[in-house]
Amino acid sequence: MDFDSSARARIPLHCNERMFRKILIANRGEIAVRILRACRELGIPTAVVFSEADRGSLHVRLADEAYPIGPAPSRESYLRIDKIMDVVKRAGCDAIHPGYGFLAENSALPRACAQAGITFIGPTAEAMEALGAKTAGRQLARRADVPTVPGTNDPIEDPQQAQELARSMGYPVLLKAVAGGGGKGMRLVAKNSEFAAGFRDASSEALNAFGNASVYLEKYLEKPRHIEIQILADTHGRVVSLGERECSVQRRHQKVIEEAPSPIMTPELRKRMGDAAVRLARVGGYTNAGTVEFLVDAHYDFYFLEVNTRLQVEHPVTEQVTGLDLVKLQIAIAAGHRLPFAWETITPRGHAMEVRLYAEDPENNFFPSPGKILSQHQPSGPGIRVDEGVYEGWTVPMDYDPLLSKLIAWGNSREETIARLRRALEEYSITGIKTNIALFRRILAEPDFLKAEIHTKWLDELLQRPHPAAHDDSNGADAAAIAAAIWQATHNGTNSVNANAAPESEWKREGRRRQLERLS
Repeated sequence: MDFDSSARARIPLHCNERMFRKILIANRGEIAVRILRACRELGIPTAVVFSEADRGSLHVRLADEAYPIGPAPSRESYLRIDKIMDVVKRAGCDAIHPGYGFLAENSALPRACAQAGITFIGPTAEAMEALGAKTAGRQLARRADVPTVPGTNDPIEDPQQAQELARSMGYPVLLKAVAGGGGKGMRLVAKNSEFAAGFRDASSEALNAFGNASVYLEKYLEKPRHIEIQILADTHGRVVSLGERECSVQRRHQKVIEEAPSPIMTPELRKRMGDAAVRLARVGGYTNAGTVEFLVDAHYDFYFLEVNTRLQVEHPVTEQVTGLDLVKLQIAIAAGHRLPFAWETITPRGHAMEVRLYAEDPENNFFPSPGKILSQHQPSGPGIRVDEGVYEGWTVPMDYDPLLSKLIAWGNSREETIARLRRALEEYSITGIKTNIALFRRILAEPDFLKAEIHTKWLDELLQRPHPAAHDDSNGADAAAIAAAIWQATHNGTNSVNANAAPESEWKREGRRRQLERLS
């Protein structure tokens, strides 16, 4: 890693270096646990909130203090700003970390914090509105001379007007929620006859997910890659890029696997995309952590997509290749500290990849699988990190996103990272509920994925193909072993890999998984 080794020493490590008295974490699940751990390392006490469904959750168990905020539905608990602010006062907190999701990109929360004299660990309400709202972000991108995908600059309320614009723009088009992300409130419309239903469905889903039915129109690019730039900005005028993450493996616009660096990235392209992201953040008056998302076409031309004005689910892959703790940096920036490094000094070290483990059944149209976790065995070993939000004996509720934990692998190369991730997935065991672990085993065995020949519709296309029989999984094992052997040979590695070794049978793998389950 090519940044000043003294930089991390200048990042505040203890609460006596002008940090916060107590932080309220206005979230749940694995991200609440992640923030809790950063606060504990900084020596900052924490308070959390929980709904009736989360009374026994992991973040409640780990926090210094926990406060109930209402029934399970998020509109009656985690989305209630009045309840959050009431807990802030009762707990004596002087800062709030929103995590991601729920109120993280709702400008009403930082505005309420400012009125109450509480520090919001994130951007200002004004910057969030200027960059976080999708149409406002596009307008700002044009002002900052950042390339944008052709589309509307303003929300479209009239379905008939929107349809006329789509017809003039040319199909296919995307309808996207103004207030949201994560694939919610998004519909691909391939022809004119599908537009009315698409507009109705996108608006309805946007209203349910974000409380705002507004949508806008965007030209659909064929087979682009989704690449995002992580930025940090302090309150003293320094804005830095921490490099990119590749997020092209998606199911219905929802990210499934993220990695850093991008397999297609060159130093010149990284510089251009980083410059564009930093320029946009400066124009928008942005502070704290944020992500500028782009679509990249086959010619390596990139187009602004949106800004996520919060910490991303996939932030661990950036942490793994930079050695930085983004949550601690968020807290330090909010406390008024300067960033101790320039972005030109940051280059990725090795390769990192993250998979999102969900309580869902891929064999049943990814239907959620709530229920009690009867046993759990998490992987470990070289290069493996698990950011979890569950534990053995806990009951996964039906009321929220079914994310259980995130499994992150790091290696010296993309090939080594994939090999470690495959090994970790074989070690991971959880019973009592369905999970999507088998989906990742399939993806990591696909030749196109191993060659990084992916795009935003690649996984959707893969899932439409017949699922290979269990005994055919050896083909993927061969491909991964060969890729690892080639990398070792070309890089004069000291570890030998036998590409000609007989692939392990699925029967043997299943036996080992059952042994792990008995040990859990």
